[in-house]
Amino acid sequence: MYFWVWIMASYIQLLPDHVANQIAAGEVIQRPASAVKELLENAVDAGARNIQLIVKDGGRTLIQVIDNGSGMDEFDARLCFARHATSKLRQADDLWSLRTMGFRGEALASIAAVAQVEMRTRRKDDETGCLIEIEGSEITRQEATACQQGTSIAVRNLFYNVPARRNFLKSNQVETRHIFDEFYRVALAFPEIAFSLVSQGDEVHRLMPGSFKQRIVAIYGQSWNEKIIQVNEENTSIKITGFIGKPDFTRKTRGEQFFFINNRFIKSTYLHHAVQMGYQDFIPAGDHPIYFIRFDVPPASIDINIHPTKTEIKFEDDRTAYGILLSSIRKALGAFALSPSLDFEAELQFVPLPSRSTEIKAPEIKVDPTYNPFDPPKPAGTSFQMNKIRWEELEGRNEPEQLSVLPAESEHAEKSLPWLLHGTYICSQVKSGLMLIDLQGARERILYERFCTRTQQQGASQQLLFPTLVELSKADYALFGEIEDELQALGFDYEPFGDSTLKITGVPAEALNADARKTIEQILENYRNESGNQHLSNKEKIAKSLAKIGARYSDRFPGTEQMLIIIDKLFACEAGNSSPSGRNIIQIIPMDELATRFAK
Repeated sequence: MYFWVWIMASYIQLLPDHVANQIAAGEVIQRPASAVKELLENAVDAGARNIQLIVKDGGRTLIQVIDNGSGMDEFDARLCFARHATSKLRQADDLWSLRTMGFRGEALASIAAVAQVEMRTRRKDDETGCLIEIEGSEITRQEATACQQGTSIAVRNLFYNVPARRNFLKSNQVETRHIFDEFYRVALAFPEIAFSLVSQGDEVHRLMPGSFKQRIVAIYGQSWNEKIIQVNEENTSIKITGFIGKPDFTRKTRGEQFFFINNRFIKSTYLHHAVQMGYQDFIPAGDHPIYFIRFDVPPASIDINIHPTKTEIKFEDDRTAYGILLSSIRKALGAFALSPSLDFEAELQFVPLPSRSTEIKAPEIKVDPTYNPFDPPKPAGTSFQMNKIRWEELEGRNEPEQLSVLPAESEHAEKSLPWLLHGTYICSQVKSGLMLIDLQGARERILYERFCTRTQQQGASQQLLFPTLVELSKADYALFGEIEDELQALGFDYEPFGDSTLKITGVPAEALNADARKTIEQILENYRNESGNQHLSNKEKIAKSLAKIGARYSDRFPGTEQMLIIIDKLFACEAGNSSPSGRNIIQIIPMDELATRFAK
């Protein structure tokens, strides 16, 4: 019996510390941005008033956070890398009164298990600081050193000892964008702290202490002064403050949407639904609002220890939080609709009144003397004058592909002419029955394949009469740099105009009717959302969003001739039956199915 127990016991063993730490690191440190989040939050908890973040190669080569916080002595500096070593908790009840960012003591231990870490730290009253170097959870060096007050942690070669995890990282550009997102979340949560961000040796941000609105504008640009309105609501159990986007500045995809509860960034589909319901009567269906909303609640009324990254929480009373948030959104939007807010920081522009000597022209009224109200109506695009001009233009040409038979010249044209149903579907007779074509999807497919085959030399650019200035955030400006070659190939002309502003001088001819600023912003948003799609190239991702924009601003009610051209071009596409987003474009209703609808 004892022998059997010994055999069974040999199957269960305690994991070595370095293996256990690597497993824990897989939960806490999923990518370089995760390490950035933990280090920034530690700096905030240390009472720092100035925090600097330095990254190289998307965090693969270097992640360094320098702060002027309280620092540590030699004993604490060594102990902070042990698992579950924390200064925030002493007993279980402390979990319900937390105001700090970190508390479980897993971050530094997890980072040290999968990277080469160097830490320099000194308290204010100490003459010298402490230097510690750790590699794979093993302390390789510890000695006294001269350093500034606070802590500097440099994380090099992340996942150097976990090749499988390192291979799963995305490109440097993608990982850098994730790092920027984490930086913004912490910087927005603590506008009273100065932050700076250096990437690849270039200073991307230098954020000075200020108000919450000043921090938003400092990150996203001066134009955001005009995009946001204030939210303020308070009762005995919860206080809601922050800013939401004006209805005119919604997005087609989710962009800048932030919830902060007790200065901690969180994600909540439940609270997001409350915001969407608040905008229900103000924005079109499918649009996404901008919001930066802060909650101040008693720590005992929420549980933040339900997810390793602490980005999800549970309210003690979810319905109350939902109702107050919904009420505050509607109240702010209602007040703005009745009396739009004035921004005294915005630059005033005065338009001079016309002088008295300016000649005022009377409006002209054009009358068609040949119009007869008793003449039978003619199909759109088949008037004699229209066809006569078209044939005169084509008489001297020898290009057979342009000499298509027009409706008026075709003897049996009336039997096969397409017609438009509610401005949405092109209907046409085919042998087997009735063919329906989704007009929007057909245009998207035609434009998408045209853009995908366009080269740098073929990009058809339409120059703007008045160039458009597009002010981008530093992250979006860096994202624009990743895809500028593809944008130029598609027909965009631009030049830098300041630190992170572009002057758009030309756009693709297919998107001429669209707003240039919104077009660029939407392309960047869609490209960011498609970053995880490895099946499409950068050019295909951009072409996909640009085709959608171009199709949206095309003529909603094309004439018969235009519909015939659309059908010809659609059937010439390689994948004419589906739109770039995967929707069906063509549906055929057989005669048998139609007959059954009229059967007894």
